[in-house]
Amino acid sequence: MTHSSPSSAPVVVYGAYGHTGRFVVDELIRRGQTPILAGRDERRLKEMLDGRPDLEIRPARVDDPDALRDAVSGAGAVINVAGPFLDTALPVSEAAVAAGAHYLDVTAEQPAVEAVYAARSRDAAEAGVAVVPAMAFYGGFADLLTTALLAGTTEEAAVTVAIGLDRWWPTAGTRITGDRNTAPRRTIADGRLAPLGETAESSWHFPTSLGEQPVVTLPFSEPILLARHLPIDRLDSFLSTSALTELRDPGTPPPPAADDSGRSAQQFVVDVVARVSGETHRITASGRDIYAVSAPLVVEAAVRLLDGRSTGAGAAAPGELFDAADFLGALSPDPLTLQQFEVAGELPV
Repeated sequence: MTHSSPSSAPVVVYGAYGHTGRFVVDELIRRGQTPILAGRDERRLKEMLDGRPDLEIRPARVDDPDALRDAVSGAGAVINVAGPFLDTALPVSEAAVAAGAHYLDVTAEQPAVEAVYAARSRDAAEAGVAVVPAMAFYGGFADLLTTALLAGTTEEAAVTVAIGLDRWWPTAGTRITGDRNTAPRRTIADGRLAPLGETAESSWHFPTSLGEQPVVTLPFSEPILLARHLPIDRLDSFLSTSALTELRDPGTPPPPAADDSGRSAQQFVVDVVARVSGETHRITASGRDIYAVSAPLVVEAAVRLLDGRSTGAGAAAPGELFDAADFLGALSPDPLTLQQFEVAGELPV
């Protein structure tokens, strides 16, 4: 049976009261949507109604299939922002697809993405809905940038994704997820997913005010997405060493709000460089607050799925479903600043 998800159908936000969830709810409201607030903690959901009295709440634990089905009933799309996604992605995506709703999440966890792809590919395609894990700063953002950079390319490419953060204030959810996600990381080598091997430190020159930064090898969920649909022979993923140090320091505080929207002052750069047939191409995106920017990314994706600006159904990477350049352009110049250019010579690392 094929279901449909009309553009007028509501969007359920599972984990609405979390740090990123609040940004997602506010972004949906800004876009004219009336989100339904769902999650495991009824008390925290009720607190979300302060200032939002017209919204509906639907408490549901991930270990209660009946409650989950009720929580997503009638939804056109479900955005899951409740980590760790190793615990929530499969049950929430199953409930969403069974309800005929598109499913999106914001995981950075490679095993969670792989598990969703394995479990949802057939039933999502049969239901005529899309399942899009990692539609966030980590994962989907790099996938869209790389897809735009390699548009029309059929030759195999060597790709580098370098993420620069001037600092990292991790949320409580990020810390819990880090403790939960202990699986060995993977990357792309010789055209296929492969174990990461030993991490290495290097340096990277970001074409922004960040400039030259020490970086460490650290892939997030982007290799799993990229390996699905792009001709990549080798992928190197880097993160600012200083940001990783702050992430690993238990004394680093959570993100402090720097304005009325709740965004922190954290600055980010995602720099993607691809070498194809002897030519080097580069696209760079910069902005503010990696948690806050995940909201316009995942909401833009949900809106495009609901209004038909996507291709196909089933479990997919963002670059498989959306016109990557158009998608990124819709978010520029705010909240993203984009630059794309060719580079002479070798990869800048």
